Amino acid sequence: MEVQAKADMHTRAHKPRLSFWQLWNMSFGFFGIQFGFALQNANTSRIFSTLGANPDDLALFWLAAPVTGLLVQPIVGYLSDNTWHPKWGRRRPFFFIGAILAAIAMFLMPNSSALWMAVAVLWMMDAAINVSMEPFRAFVGDKLDVSQQTAGYAMQTFFIGCGAVIASLLPTIFTSMGVSNVPVDGSIPETVRYSFYAGALVFMLAVSWTVFTADELPPADLAAFERERKHARNLKVAFLEIMGGFGKMPKTMVQLAFVQFFTWIALFAMWIYTGSAIADSVYGTRDAQSAAYQDAGNWVGIMFAVYSGVSALAAFILPVFARATSRKVVHATCLAIGGASLASIALIDSKEMLMLPMIGVGIAWASILTMPYAILAGSLPARRMGYFMGLFNFFVVIPQIVSGLLLGFVTREFFNGHTVQTLALGGACMGVAALLTLAVTDKARD
Repeated sequence: MEVQAKADMHTRAHKPRLSFWQLWNMSFGFFGIQFGFALQNANTSRIFSTLGANPDDLALFWLAAPVTGLLVQPIVGYLSDNTWHPKWGRRRPFFFIGAILAAIAMFLMPNSSALWMAVAVLWMMDAAINVSMEPFRAFVGDKLDVSQQTAGYAMQTFFIGCGAVIASLLPTIFTSMGVSNVPVDGSIPETVRYSFYAGALVFMLAVSWTVFTADELPPADLAAFERERKHARNLKVAFLEIMGGFGKMPKTMVQLAFVQFFTWIALFAMWIYTGSAIADSVYGTRDAQSAAYQDAGNWVGIMFAVYSGVSALAAFILPVFARATSRKVVHATCLAIGGASLASIALIDSKEMLMLPMIGVGIAWASILTMPYAILAGSLPARRMGYFMGLFNFFVVIPQIVSGLLLGFVTREFFNGHTVQTLALGGACMGVAALLTLAVTDKARD
């Protein structure tokens, strides 16, 4: 262990400082990844509802996404930690394989002819996107010195915001071009179908850009790495290491786990219920086959584009404030703003005014995608960066599973089916996350 610790210190100390364009190239794949996630987040509930899902059951159908992440992320992280190829590197094979599978799933999703089919494709699509996405988080820790890691995650957040803005607007853009936005005989509107086709192409091209323009640092001791990799191929060893990581989590990771839990309950509520909430509270309909409901779906895409655009801009501002104060103070402040903004949707009955809370949500989203990972990266061993980043995402998917199991019941029994009140509950959860952030230990500043 002492030898490995010295190797980790050596790796951290000798990482070259990257230029702006090198940061750009290594992060550009996230533009495509978030294209896929944004289409999924803004349109999945709309697709489920169009295919006959009851609003109370939407959270249960969404369980496919977090359960897939729970299974895929730590395994992919472990495998990528123990992968090295002279040409493809460590993380890039996973970027590329995930992109191919995600593009296939994104083509299939809007062609689902039954609800069960759409749920099954969501499993496939989310798994594939996670195969590409998870190693990207470790990629920053692999390549960047501690002094550049916040900037690296901020660059990822910038591309996440840009990709999400365009993807979220696609159904509205296609509608303005004369493409039908009305479901015919219960099928998915053509605007949604064409949006997913475009997303599949963008996902593949953007991830390929990073695969073929970015390089990777080889292991500091290649011979030792090969010996450990042979040991890691033993399935029993792999299983024990993956499961044993929970007992070896750094203190900072445990503290951030609680922050992530309440944060992602709020986000999951927003992604599941904003469409039905706006259709009900602003457009006055719960009929998923109506033109008004589909118009509400387009408007939610615009709302999501606003928060994504704000996050892209905020990504480069937040590190400045973090240097002036601390990363955890910035994150707590952003979560507080986002929680209050999300809760305020329940008080708004004008679709134009709905853009205001999306600004606050965008500020929170920028921090959610940047600060926890930047804080965490400094406390992790370099050799197991991918695994621990994958394990950390347990605390992204577990609250989503909890939400999937409970939010439908809470909405039905306590809010009489009015999902806009579920959004207010999500805002309150984000407020709790803001308070918990203040107790996190950030080794770079504390």
